[in-house]
Amino acid sequence: MGSVEDLMGLLAEEFERRLRTLQEAGEFVDPRVAQIERLKTKVAELKERLAQRDETIAELATFKELAVSRLAAQHDEIVRLREQAAALGNVRRLLAARPGTAPYGSCS
Repeated sequence: MGSVEDLMGLLAEEFERRLRTLQEAGEFVDPRVAQIERLKTKVAELKERLAQRDETIAELATFKELAVSRLAAQHDEIVRLREQAAALGNVRRLLAARPGTAPYGSCS
């Protein structure tokens, strides 16, 4: 029969072989290794969410800039048209409707 050292060597080899087989199958025996893998996965998910959030913020900032620009252009056009109407002097103000009366052609 073999010596104790030989038996220990065989057991160590068998342990390493089984450990490699489990690791290759994606199973983690060491809870620290499993925790590290879970944390890596979580970090990747969080990075993806952060990237999506940053993209959304950039899109919203662009939209806001465009909306403010359009509002400013519309305001400038209103001011210009009012000035033009005042300069021509041929624009009359309409009378305000009396309270409780519907405008002509109204269904109410």
